[in-house]
Amino acid sequence: MASSREMKLRIRSVQNISQVTRALEAVSAAKVRKAIQALTATRSYAEKAWQVLIHVTGQPGYSKLHSLLTERPDQKNTLVIVMTADRGLAGAYNTNVIRYVLNRFDKYHLPVKYITVGRKGRDLLLRLRKPVLADFSNLTATPKFTNISAIGHLAVDAFEKGEVDEVYLIYTDFVSMSRQVTTVKKLLPLALEDRQGMVENFGQQQRGMATAPYDYEPGQYEILDEMIPRFTALQVYQAILESQASEHAARMIAMRNATDNAKELGAALQLAYNKVRQQGITNDILDIVGGAEALAGK
Repeated sequence: MASSREMKLRIRSVQNISQVTRALEAVSAAKVRKAIQALTATRSYAEKAWQVLIHVTGQPGYSKLHSLLTERPDQKNTLVIVMTADRGLAGAYNTNVIRYVLNRFDKYHLPVKYITVGRKGRDLLLRLRKPVLADFSNLTATPKFTNISAIGHLAVDAFEKGEVDEVYLIYTDFVSMSRQVTTVKKLLPLALEDRQGMVENFGQQQRGMATAPYDYEPGQYEILDEMIPRFTALQVYQAILESQASEHAARMIAMRNATDNAKELGAALQLAYNKVRQQGITNDILDIVGGAEALAGK
């Protein structure tokens, strides 16, 4: 059994760890509130963009309206945008994303290239010798659309140049503070009839309604050339906000659990320390009594 000195050192170490985890929990709680505010602030624009694209894809022959809506019959390459965190201590957040990526695309029927958002995903994919075209790490706590739009434009350019034939987006959807779900979306070519996630309820309502053809002014191609790439970048931006909110929520819960576990371990160590200390006192008393009886016998 460890000595009382060793037990005191272990108790002090556990108490120090619990203070760190409690501070990280408080920081994550503040960050998740800001992330949720930024997430909800983009929903109005996302709903209107979703409404327009649902209307466009409801028209006959919509796949011929724009190259980003056209499914390519002879597909050769796939691009996957993977969103993870830059730091750990977030429970199973990063592990769930990477496991989902490997389960979905490790044995994909097409060669897969990756764009990573977050250091954890980048490091693991490079360790697995996966082709990483670009990396976007160390994002700000409150990213702006102008800073994030480069990711969407990079995917659109690769698709239009024929370097890739389909683009997928993997991120963590923020459902609640206690539930975050790893999700995949097909960004390009746009296939809204199979899409789930952003403004899902609104989309389900619109699919059951008849849509009249649009009259485009000044021109159909000019409007769609501006609208579809912008909406693709908006999806990436929305996914980053979802991922950041999920990351902070997962880290807050993980740190709360770590704090609770540290308290339980500290209590168990304190009890063990009391037992060791009591045993030492008992042994000292027995030595004194034994010595006194020996002196009395002489």
